[in-house]
Amino acid sequence: MQVARQRSLALAAAIADKFPVRVCAGGGRLDVLGWFTFILTCQLAGELFVTVARLPFPGPVAGMALLFVFLVVRGRIPDNLASTGDALLSNLSLLFVPAGVGIMAHLALLRNEWPALSVALVGSTLATVAVTAALMVALKRWTASAQAAQEGGTDE
Repeated sequence: MQVARQRSLALAAAIADKFPVRVCAGGGRLDVLGWFTFILTCQLAGELFVTVARLPFPGPVAGMALLFVFLVVRGRIPDNLASTGDALLSNLSLLFVPAGVGIMAHLALLRNEWPALSVALVGSTLATVAVTAALMVALKRWTASAQAAQEGGTDE
């Protein structure tokens, strides 16, 4: 039993030396695998929060907000987190495979409900464009008035 344990530890040490996948080893820095785990942990925390609080929005959105709060408190984006995010974004198309499979699995339902889905899709797109345009106009006016107040020497 001891020999098997020693061999396992020796193998683990050899793998760790060959492939440095250490979470918080040394100076407390996370590597890519550690940051990926952190991102998934934020998503899990968001899912748990939304489920327990019975909120009507997706858990990953709450997880993303949690990650955002972490980054604001930290004051910067760690290098390894940035490279992890870049790797995830470069492989983002793989995350659409399950959605495509789900669409193909429910093709009969889509055939029956396509008018309602089309109206919902077009309506939500138009609403998003309208809200974005209104927000952009409001922010442009707000920044113009703030700049005018600054140039006039008055503080609001």
